[in-house]
Formats: sequence, C-alpha cells, structure tokens
Amino acid sequence: MREYVYELVEFKVQGDGNCQFRALSDQFYRTPEHHKFVRQQVVNQLKSCPEIYDGYVPMAYHDYLNKMSKNGEWGDHVTLQAASDSYGVKILVITSFRDTCYIEILPTIQKSERDITAVEMKKKYLAISNEQLESQDGYQ
Repeated sequence: MREYVYELVEFKVQGDGNCQFRALSDQFYRTPEHHKFVRQQVVNQLKSCPEIYDGYVPMAYHDYLNKMSKNGEWGDHVTLQAASDSYGVKILVITSFRDTCYIEILPTIQKSERDITAVEMKKKYLAISNEQLESQDGYQ
C-alpha cells in the first residue's frame, strides 16, 4: 500500500457515495460526520465560479450542479479542485493508479499552509493522516 511508503495511516470512511466528502470532512474537521456541510461548501464554490469548472464537467453544468448537490453522489476531480479552492488548501491524493501514484491539487488562492491528504483506491476515498501514525507510535 502506498500510504505506508509515505508513512501515513489509513482511516476508512463509510462507502455510501459520500466517501470523498467524508474523507475531506475528516481532514478539515477531524470527523467524517460533517460531509454534508463539506459537500455544500463545494457546491457553493462550483456555483460561484462556473467559468473555472464548467469546461471540466461531462454534462450540462446545471445538471452537474444538481447531481453533485445530492447526498450519496460520488465526488470527482472537479469537486476536489472546488474543495481545494473553497478551503484554500493544497489537497494531496495518493492514488491506486499505476502510472500516477500522487496528485497535488492546488487552490486558486492558498489560504492555509496546511496540506490535506486523501487516498483514492478504486474510486473510493479514504482519509489519511501522519498524525494518526504519530499518536499510535506514542509520539506527539
């Protein structure tokens, strides 16, 4: 597993279609339970700046917004970029892809030096943290 190469610990989130938003919620708020709020923030970002994201969605933009507004709808690369832009943080995605094991998503305007890390495994997102590894090993 690549997360071990980077000395990170996996935190599994519920696989109910909200896994990307749960993983982001875990990273932003230290709990996956705020996934609905994170989804709403992402959708608000998508609505407020359609000129940035419109060219990257596979359908009419209005339909995409309606789809992403629904609980249980899978997030994608566009929602990751919108989350990065909305929260102003760099999102690091460790993937299960053979050729691209690491993707860095940069915000339009960086508001924080904090990096958010997630693992994408076969289309499912997991939260991950080196802080969890440190606390398990007795560091801190």
